[in-house]
Amino acid sequence: MKTFDNDIQLIKYEVIREVVKLAIKGTLKKEGKNLFKVLVPGPKARTRCCIHKERAIIGERIKLVMGGNKKNKNVIEVINIACDECPIQRFSVTEACRGCLTHKCIQVCPVGAIQSINRHSYIDPNKCIECGKCRTACPYNAISDVKRPCIRACDAGALSIDEDKKAVIDNKKCIQCGACVYQCPFGAIMDKSSVVDITNILLASKEDKDVHVYAVVAPAISSQFTFAKLGQVVSGIKKMGFKDVIEVALGADMVAQNETKEFAETIEELKTMTSSCCPAFVSYIKKNFPELGKHVSSTVSPMIAISKLIKNTDPLAKIVFIGPCTAKKMEIKEDDIKGITDYVMTFEELQAMFDAFEINLEECEELPLNNASFYGRIFARSGGLTEAVKHLVEIENISVEFKPITCDGLIECDKALKLLKFNRSNGNFIEGMACSGGCIGGAASLNHGPKDKKEVDNYGKLAIEQNVNDSLRVMKLEEIDLHRGKNFMSK
Repeated sequence: MKTFDNDIQLIKYEVIREVVKLAIKGTLKKEGKNLFKVLVPGPKARTRCCIHKERAIIGERIKLVMGGNKKNKNVIEVINIACDECPIQRFSVTEACRGCLTHKCIQVCPVGAIQSINRHSYIDPNKCIECGKCRTACPYNAISDVKRPCIRACDAGALSIDEDKKAVIDNKKCIQCGACVYQCPFGAIMDKSSVVDITNILLASKEDKDVHVYAVVAPAISSQFTFAKLGQVVSGIKKMGFKDVIEVALGADMVAQNETKEFAETIEELKTMTSSCCPAFVSYIKKNFPELGKHVSSTVSPMIAISKLIKNTDPLAKIVFIGPCTAKKMEIKEDDIKGITDYVMTFEELQAMFDAFEINLEECEELPLNNASFYGRIFARSGGLTEAVKHLVEIENISVEFKPITCDGLIECDKALKLLKFNRSNGNFIEGMACSGGCIGGAASLNHGPKDKKEVDNYGKLAIEQNVNDSLRVMKLEEIDLHRGKNFMSK
């Protein structure tokens, strides 16, 4: 039986499910306007102070499920009306204040928000702009810093608080990792969805034989639907109308092979190469270390690689990526790869889709999903890509020494990139994963508890092919360009 981490995830699921139900019925335009009343029937509010506010928040969620603000290119949006419950006083003076004569905290405050009363400093929360200069200046560390969960979650530094004490996302810094989405305790930040478009194209495929919709499933699925068998999940996806379900892990095999070749051919000149599989990691480099762009592998991500393979085989294909990643929703919009993968759906959205289509996974038959090697499947966890490249370097007898650095989470990525920037890197290959644990720790996972990497490894061991080259031996990969455009790292 499916479970959710918290009420926020449950509410998000319910909204997606009900929107998709109306899309299936063909009445979304007519009945969607009053859907907030269906989801919050009343008379009492379920999670907020009153039913009117709760309905207003649900209304904003419905808009995001239906695509969100078209003018905002970011796939992550703040629901302003929901962002009002956090403590508004980030900095406060503790009892450790000695009432020193220098009053450094008062001197550095740019807005005059601090005053001394009875030899004790006080911060006026109505004036404080949360710059933190007082905390840095205090010689006694007497000023506490209580960060909002969303700001604490954002290692990219893209979140701030405006004059109305609402969270604001700086799109120039945001890498769409989604950490703020599941860390906000009030669900005031949410990712936009394409479930309506996906539902419509699935319905169209049942009427038009020239519409072929493929699901490409990320290997992180091995840690998701724990209440059903993987073969039942595959069966459930097909029952929605997908022509076929294919592992993105096969694309990972393609990427591992291509990236290893690229490493061997360019490392003497580059000295150090970084991976390019994680779109949030690549975006972080673009926005914070643009001078390192030449070091980023030009190989496409596994999602794009498998999509290219499918469309090369079936020109009528429409492709939906299914995974735990919100950053993928932005990746498919990038100029040099736009249109290769048509839609992105998260595991959260997939669960809601199953229930909207009235598909009970536990009653589905088991269908096989045998399209990739062991190494392609372990891309789902941190270190998986490194192991795949190491494997290929060894079996192909590549003479270049392979010295990898595996970065688990954005903080580790940042450290490795800073060392590379100043020519102090200890390795010649950097694997960057923005999410802790790798893709299995993605923002749109069905649950966010500790993930066991062994689950991914066990899934990998079930693969028929253990060797990357063996899984690709019948593929005509020479017909598929697996490189990004020359200017893909430019802003």
